[in-house]
Amino acid sequence: MTDITIAGGRETGGAVGPVKAPPLRPQNRQLIVLAVLLVVAIPLPLVLPPAMGAVAVRILIFLLMAIGWNVMSGFGGMFSFGHAAFFGLGAYTSAYLLVKHDVSPWIGMLAGMAVAAVVAVVIGYFAFRYKLRGAYFALATFAFAEMLRLIATTTDFTNKAVGFSVPLIQGSSLWKIQFPADSHAYFWVALALAGIAALVSILFLHSRTGRYVTAIRDDEVAAAALGTPVMRYKLITVALSAAITAVAGAFYTQYYLFVNPDLAFGSSVSIQAIATVVIGGIGTIWGPVVGAIILGSLSDLTATLLRTPPDFLNFLQGRSGLDVALYAVLLILIVRVLPKGIVGTIQARWRR
Repeated sequence: MTDITIAGGRETGGAVGPVKAPPLRPQNRQLIVLAVLLVVAIPLPLVLPPAMGAVAVRILIFLLMAIGWNVMSGFGGMFSFGHAAFFGLGAYTSAYLLVKHDVSPWIGMLAGMAVAAVVAVVIGYFAFRYKLRGAYFALATFAFAEMLRLIATTTDFTNKAVGFSVPLIQGSSLWKIQFPADSHAYFWVALALAGIAALVSILFLHSRTGRYVTAIRDDEVAAAALGTPVMRYKLITVALSAAITAVAGAFYTQYYLFVNPDLAFGSSVSIQAIATVVIGGIGTIWGPVVGAIILGSLSDLTATLLRTPPDFLNFLQGRSGLDVALYAVLLILIVRVLPKGIVGTIQARWRR
């Protein structure tokens, strides 16, 4: 009679077979990559030139905006051209509570997240109730952001076009999120916020809710026919997206110590969020990261080029709008050569 030997759960006739560890689930792989990226990023301010510190913080703000936009438009398939609305609500809520009532920016940030999420649910409900999709939904979000910009410009409550200037304090305070201008603490706070946002994005995508959301994105009619509460999951998605974007707005105000209607609700905010994800890869986890690094660095490059251009580009000195032109050229090239974005194209080719 042949003996059966069991080694690590695998049975072979008279021999011990090698046992292969089961492959990591996509969620676990993404969490490991996120942890590695955070560990690598933590010491960056200590080795980067001082002038690059502000660029690194800007990249993280772009990343927060991009993650928020990607949750709604990438995972959920609801293309938004008005995420400046949620960015501005987070910025203004935090600034108002701090300037008028001396409330900590952390509490203001949470309040801004709540305000943005509630507003997003209200707007989303009416948009979905009346079947706005595609370009019509995008135009509705753009119109709403513009409406908020005009309201903020003409309302005493928001200090009209003047906006709010965050009062300076003596020394450093994590509670007030204020540090010396050359402090590395701003980078670490922004990195923590971006890391949490990325973590939430990963957990959301692989959760039961996230699977329903992507199923609705791929075929809403089929999902509804199977009894999926489409409205509920869409509203959850827009609320989460708005809340993450509001965090970017609140931190932006605290870092630059100023906000006004054009900075908070201007269309350039929405364009930056969209361009970041389109370049990196819509609907991917790491697309916002790659796009934020590219666009954040590009902003600094164009600013430097406009200040001190080489001799053969002297005609560019002092001119504005070069960054927008480069965004446009880069977007055209990405859409033409890499229609799924950098990360999306790499993933598609890797699966072949």
